[in-house]
This record gives sequence, C-alpha cells and structure tokens, in this order.
Amino acid sequence: MLARVKACWPAPERNKGPILEVLRRVLPETGTLLELSSGSGQHIAHFASHLPRWTFIPSDIDRENLASIATYGLEHRGDNLEQPRSIDVRAPDWGVPALDAVYNANMIHIAPWSCCVGLVQGAARHLRAGGLFVLYGPFRIGGAHTAPSNARFDESLRRQNEHWGVRDMEEVVERAAAVGLSLSERVAMPAENQTLVFTNAATRLRTALT
Repeated sequence: MLARVKACWPAPERNKGPILEVLRRVLPETGTLLELSSGSGQHIAHFASHLPRWTFIPSDIDRENLASIATYGLEHRGDNLEQPRSIDVRAPDWGVPALDAVYNANMIHIAPWSCCVGLVQGAARHLRAGGLFVLYGPFRIGGAHTAPSNARFDESLRRQNEHWGVRDMEEVVERAAAVGLSLSERVAMPAENQTLVFTNAATRLRTALT
C-alpha cells in the first residue's frame, strides 16, 4: 500500500488558478476529464473542488506521485475525484472510459519526445467526438523562446537529459493535427507559459463515416 504523503509544489500552487479559469471557459457543463501526469495532485484536486459537475481521473507513472495524489483525494469533500491510476502515456490503451476532456501540464518538456507523441495519440484515441485536449506548459513559438527565462530553462533541461527540452509549439500542433486534434485556441498564461486547446476532430470524422 502506498504511503500517504502529500506533496505541495510551488509551481502548481501558482498556476492552478489561471488554468482553472481557462477550463471553466472552454469545458462544457459536465463530463469526464483524465489528467495525464498529475504529479503532486494539486491541479486536479483544485479543479475537482471548483467543477463539481465534472468527474476527474488523475494518473501518473511515479509511485510517490500516485501516493500524493491519493492523499489529496482523501481530503477532497466531493465524490467527483477518482482514485489515481498508473498510466504510461505511451501505452496503446490507457484503460479509461470514453473521455470528454484530456488535460496535461508541464510534462512534455521533461520527458522524451516519444511521450509527447504518445500523449497526443492517446488523447485522440480516448476522446469522444468533439472532446477537448488541453495542454499547458512552456513552448518555443516561431522557432524562438518567448522569454530569456525560458531559454535558460531549456538549456538547463537539456544539460540534465539530452532528450528533454522546451518543445516547438508548431511541431506539437502538427503532431496533434496528424491524429485529428485540431488547435482551436492558444491562451497566453503567466510566467511565459501557454495553454493549447485542441478539439478532437478526427473522432467526429470517424463517427460520421461509420
């Protein structure tokens, strides 16, 4: 059994409010949302508290993170936050029901590119027709960093691991489009981050053809 250890990281505490405001605006009134790479669990616990008509499924691959997420779940007063699941974004089947939204924050720059590819492919597979894929984090735009701080952050990541680094937004959008995830909105966020909102157009097209 996982130890009940609740982590509280500074970045999620700072950005959970601004991200929630985007979700409130773009999500429909009800649905089921899967968060990939939930980390400490701060984001999804906050979202579940403020969007009670949504069902939230947290996930991660790290055992310590899963323990922290579970602890946030124990403290949650509603019934709309499920137990965390161990999910590798590169797996061909995430073992989840059909989803109305998939959300991920701050993962693709601290993981191999194959994780980004797996993330967008999995989102396209598991989202319902017209479902939303919401992706938050730092990006290079037009081949350039959006701030000197992001350039320094990118250099630091690549020193730690040659497979990490701030991704080019256009390349992510292209990969998503290849599996039918159409970029519908880009929202500039605090601290030079971005929220990308995609619609699962491929699912809608496949449904129309069947």
